[in-house]
Amino acid sequence: KRSRQPPRNPLKKQPCVEQPPSLGLLSCRTQNQGLDQRLLRIARYTTRDDDPERDHLDQSWTLEGPLYILIKETVAKITEVMTAINVWTTKGLKKLTYPAEAIWEIVANAFIHRDYSISDDIQILIFDNRIEVVSPGRLPGYVTPQNILESRYSRNSKIVRTLARYPDAPNKDLGEGLNTAFQKMKEWKLKPPIIEEEAHAVKVTIPHIPLASATDAILEFLETHEEITNRQAREITGIKSENAVKNEFYKLRDLGKLEMVPDKKGSAAAWRIKQPSSQEVLPL
Repeated sequence: KRSRQPPRNPLKKQPCVEQPPSLGLLSCRTQNQGLDQRLLRIARYTTRDDDPERDHLDQSWTLEGPLYILIKETVAKITEVMTAINVWTTKGLKKLTYPAEAIWEIVANAFIHRDYSISDDIQILIFDNRIEVVSPGRLPGYVTPQNILESRYSRNSKIVRTLARYPDAPNKDLGEGLNTAFQKMKEWKLKPPIIEEEAHAVKVTIPHIPLASATDAILEFLETHEEITNRQAREITGIKSENAVKNEFYKLRDLGKLEMVPDKKGSAAAWRIKQPSSQEVLPL
């Protein structure tokens, strides 16, 4: 009789591996010039500004561990942080939410396709109106922000193949997973992720901005609310300028759809659906 051999660890001798024999998991702890490198930092900024100040940093967390598990823990932590953020939407004040599949695919891509030769952390920055995922290293090979959804190229092919062996593999081919993220954002009627290549990193921004035009978003909000302020309109439309939002209000006013709420001026100013005047009321 042939003696049964214990199953071979499929991750042995793989790059970026430091795993207990009983677990056989890719680890998110690598070595660079003999020093351990942590690979993930999550920060929560209480602002919508493009360039946050130090005072905007509310909390930060550092996560590290086996890669297979860490992807799940990272998505769980992002979801937990979002539950404490309230944002104005066309349906009213709601918890900040994104398609789970979009966050999963973008986070998984950051871990799997980053450049492990660069001694830097993955950064996940959670703002009031967006999530930014910054992955060390430029895009691999011929991949660009313009063709990434059609490209099939992997910098870390061994990591990709190894993770794909799990029954519930967290990864898809480069491009395929991002296609899912883009599709889910569209289904949720949110604007698509923005992919930018920086000097030594790739940044993916997941905006919380509706696909609808600014005027449509304002009118949709007023279907269920009596009035809308400039601040509320900025949040639901993604427009950052107070004056730009005023211009949207003026467009709707000139179309005869909106009017300012009487007796509300200055910072308390608000707009509402235009009320019919006494001359416009038809006799019974």
